[in-house]
Amino acid sequence: MPQAKRSTAKMAQRRDRHRLYEKAVQAVDVECDFLLDTFENLRGRKPRVLREDFCGTAAAACEWVKRGPRQRAIGVDIDADTLEWGRRNHLARLKPGAQKRVELIESDVLKVRTAPADIAVAMNFSYWTFRERQTLKRYFRRVRDALAGDGLFILDAFGGHDAFKVMRERRDCGGYTYTWDQADYDPVSGEMTCHIHFSFPDRSRMARAFTYQWRLWTLPELRELLSEAGFSKVTVYWQGTDEETGEGNGEFLPVERGDPDPAWIAYLVAEK
Repeated sequence: MPQAKRSTAKMAQRRDRHRLYEKAVQAVDVECDFLLDTFENLRGRKPRVLREDFCGTAAAACEWVKRGPRQRAIGVDIDADTLEWGRRNHLARLKPGAQKRVELIESDVLKVRTAPADIAVAMNFSYWTFRERQTLKRYFRRVRDALAGDGLFILDAFGGHDAFKVMRERRDCGGYTYTWDQADYDPVSGEMTCHIHFSFPDRSRMARAFTYQWRLWTLPELRELLSEAGFSKVTVYWQGTDEETGEGNGEFLPVERGDPDPAWIAYLVAEK
């Protein structure tokens, strides 16, 4: 009996960029823990409805509804192909009852209308796609209008002096290497171009698997814009440091001052 031919396709051709991204970048279980704990600490009740803007594959929205039979999620993204990937790979794997509690909407976050949410999120710096001040403030206002009366808007940001550099950072993800490429930064406009590359043990490479044209927003700018958009209070939650490694420990606590680290990640929690 003839042996089956071995595939000669390079690893980069066989791998799925969305799966690579989710493993390298996202930790939606930890993210949902933070959302639930923060809301309950501030509001004294459990949040039920999550709106995930720029939801991409809707991994967080699908994780959210796993947290209980009363949890509902709304995912909004403008990219039809990425949403369809999420439907096939995340939504379809939920139990039928949970699937019914997820609504995925293909729309522009500046135009979409949704049911009131307890928490709205814009994660992975996705809202940095809005590079003009008035546009970002308009987005923040629309999010505020879409929240329940005691709702929260939670978004992340990164910074530190490394954020302003043209540089590359590589990380082993077990079976492949993730590269964060800050390819360009303009100090006049604040605009930056970033890429994500993946490389594999067979020396094949998925170059520019994702590309971002962003503005590098600072925390003072974001806090001011959120306040101008009508949020009553904006708090920065700063990541703690692991004493042994010197890296972030994944625990975020409210602060009045941060540390001048070369690279940091923080959450902003805006209260309606």
